[in-house]
Amino acid sequence: MSRWRIGIAILAGLAFGIAADLSAAKTPALDPVGLPEPVAGPMPAGDVFYCEERKLGTWFYCDPPPAPDNPASPTTTEQQAAERLAAIGRQLDELKARAILEPTTANVSAYAAFQREQMNRASLFADVWSRAVWQNPALDYTLQRPVGTLGKREWLATRKADRTATMAALAKRYGVYYFYASTCGACDVFAPILKSLSDQYDLSVLPVSMDGGRSGAFPTFVVNTGQYEKMGLSGNQVPALVLFDTATRRPVPIGYGIMSADEVIERIFTLTRVEPGSDY
Repeated sequence: MSRWRIGIAILAGLAFGIAADLSAAKTPALDPVGLPEPVAGPMPAGDVFYCEERKLGTWFYCDPPPAPDNPASPTTTEQQAAERLAAIGRQLDELKARAILEPTTANVSAYAAFQREQMNRASLFADVWSRAVWQNPALDYTLQRPVGTLGKREWLATRKADRTATMAALAKRYGVYYFYASTCGACDVFAPILKSLSDQYDLSVLPVSMDGGRSGAFPTFVVNTGQYEKMGLSGNQVPALVLFDTATRRPVPIGYGIMSADEVIERIFTLTRVEPGSDY
């Protein structure tokens, strides 16, 4: 080989070595698992060749940063509707006050027009309410407690039959404690009513005298020796009526004071046959 060709080869080798050193200097260092460290700083978004055509992935920060979440939650529809309704009320009050304090034709007319608008809105609501109730039996309370003359008459007849059946079966399970005092005028009025119910439904009544005196309607009695408190009563208020459940051995206070026969029957029926909240 000629000296000229040897010189060319030496120069080429030197050039190749310099290029390799420069390339090694630009190559990112490997981390312990053999992956290159991320390039410092994001690549420009306009570098289509680097970020899109080469598809280097998110490791090289080509993707734009995600938008931060907005911590503020949007106002709900219910809140917006409530605010609108409150604003209408405030505006109506303002127009009314202005019309009263400054009763010009313009002020009175503005208040009357706005009030009429709200009356129309209320009438529309009432109309739609009625239609919705008619078409949905779950919303129609009159199916449970009729308000019409014909339906109410039938409901009352059924209710009376249920109360009578309850009272007829009452003596098989319940007894009645009747607390009174010989000096109590209300007791003198209520005792004959209770005696009539006892005779009609064969109901066992145990009169308990709070002062040791006799009752005209119940000549046989016992004196209170703590029965009043044991039945869950307090205050020594008389007359007082308590059902005693012989099955559960639990007292069921009915009430205090003068009660009509129908009221006593209704309370007994409600307390023994009707679940709370089911009949209102």
